[in-house]
Amino acid sequence: MRGALDRRAFLVVLGSGVLAAPLAARAQQSARVTRIGWLSAGSATTFASRLAAFRRGLRDLGHADDSILIDERWADGREERLPALAAELVRLRPAVIVSVGTPATLAAKQATDAIPIVMIAVGDPVGSGLVASLARPGGNITGVSNLAAELSGKLLDLLRDAVPGLTRVGILQIPANPVHAVYWAEIQVAAERLGIRVVAFDVRRPEDFETAFAAMVRQQLAAALVLPDPLNLIHRVRIAELALGHRLPTMFAIRDYAEAGGLMSYGPSSADLYRRAPTYVDKILRGARPADLPVEQPTKFDLVVNLKTARTLGLTIPPLLLARANEVIE
Repeated sequence: MRGALDRRAFLVVLGSGVLAAPLAARAQQSARVTRIGWLSAGSATTFASRLAAFRRGLRDLGHADDSILIDERWADGREERLPALAAELVRLRPAVIVSVGTPATLAAKQATDAIPIVMIAVGDPVGSGLVASLARPGGNITGVSNLAAELSGKLLDLLRDAVPGLTRVGILQIPANPVHAVYWAEIQVAAERLGIRVVAFDVRRPEDFETAFAAMVRQQLAAALVLPDPLNLIHRVRIAELALGHRLPTMFAIRDYAEAGGLMSYGPSSADLYRRAPTYVDKILRGARPADLPVEQPTKFDLVVNLKTARTLGLTIPPLLLARANEVIE
């Protein structure tokens, strides 16, 4: 009798060990997966190449795809959705939240002061109240600035170089994007220096693009400068079509617009920004505090000229401007 009991006990123990082994292996595998939150006002389709560049950056730093789980939240151009999406991510308790652009980073900041936040492509992180300073961010936010607000005056300079005699320009802006107020202030300073009249047109929904371009023509404006925003980026092809239809040369801060048919773009390399951001995530996962990681500024800028669009507009781009271009689209 005792031998039978001993044998049954042995089998139970053996069976428990056999069952426990795969469970333990799965638990170990699960423990190795790091959760990262991703918050953007854009869409998954529009930002696919940027997210891919971010993933490549993580791989280059030794983080295999199966060791990282990225929880993506996209507002699809509806920035009013960002606070709820940020709250969703916080409830998932990721190790880091990556926020794309100023509105998304502000929403993440409001949602948590404990989870580290790595921002990408924020135009004015100090002026927006996201960090105390670039050198010493303080708090739980750091990352990569695109300095876009400071470059807005340069965009007007380049647009005038491309369209000699330019004196009237329409500025397409998104009131819900807080950094656009900074853009507008910089553009007004540049406009006064250049002797150019600038008129702002607000866009709150996709239907407003057509209304804005029609109003520019009625007011006899000769060109348009479109400020960067996820809503604008999602509808970049439509914007380019409207500009061409109304015979308006256009200037942008991101190369995607020029590739979609806009006349020109000038600004930080998006690919470079999204490759550099994983460095922050890696450092934080290894124990660094966001407060101690200085915000990086862009080092690579791209000037892209779409000659096909110029020819359609009957516009001759000055040779000196073409010589400065990083890329010319034929």
